[in-house]
Amino acid sequence: MSDFKGRHFEGEIVLWAVRWYCRYGISYRDLEQMMAERGVSVDHSTIYRWVQKYAPEIEKRLRWQWRCPRSTSWRVDETYVKVGGKWAYLYRAVDKHGNTIDFYLSPTRNTAAAKRFLSKALNGLKEWETPTVINTDKAPTYGPALAELKAEGKCPEETEHRQAKYLNNVVEADHGKLKQLIRPVRGFKTLKTAYATIKGFEVMRALRKGQASSFNITRDIPGEARLVERAFNLGPGVLAEAVQFISQQLELQDA
Repeated sequence: MSDFKGRHFEGEIVLWAVRWYCRYGISYRDLEQMMAERGVSVDHSTIYRWVQKYAPEIEKRLRWQWRCPRSTSWRVDETYVKVGGKWAYLYRAVDKHGNTIDFYLSPTRNTAAAKRFLSKALNGLKEWETPTVINTDKAPTYGPALAELKAEGKCPEETEHRQAKYLNNVVEADHGKLKQLIRPVRGFKTLKTAYATIKGFEVMRALRKGQASSFNITRDIPGEARLVERAFNLGPGVLAEAVQFISQQLELQDA
């Protein structure tokens, strides 16, 4: 069954809108006008519904491709997001090179929330991807959370918890770039809609940082678009695309 059954637009157009919104940090009304310039007449409220449904799916389906830590030295921190007129806490982890490892939106900032986030970040990692060092700020919640995870066998016993604020400059700088995407939203109404949208922002940030470059055959923006489409079984398969790319390269060499 098609993931876009019942939609008035083809899947490529739906993903095009979702990808643009989550990648470039524009408002829904601006995106509505941009699509109209390209002959696609769609209301901004419809684009919003598309983002709510398909942004989390993009993050989920591409997770095994973009989530590949390139360092076992992690930088963990949280930033603030306005949800329903109140502050929520977006926990985020990157490696020392700035590659996104994971994220988690929580209405609270305490040991339980820190534990849920770290458990999510540690889940599903290969043995060589588990952190040897987790650097945080001086927040008192991370130490007990890591201790509990170690006791439960979810975090390696040898993982060092280091608290050095200056080492978190990498993740704090990444917060700023993510906030540029969030700013046009001007506040989320509910935690559910906020988390769905942020999932789209995070996965497109990861792709933009080249975290799924091994699966982007042409290593460019069109290749990134095809990567997203393939996750929904749209367009040519990876083998057909690879053959086409190689043929084009051979033609260029012969020209």
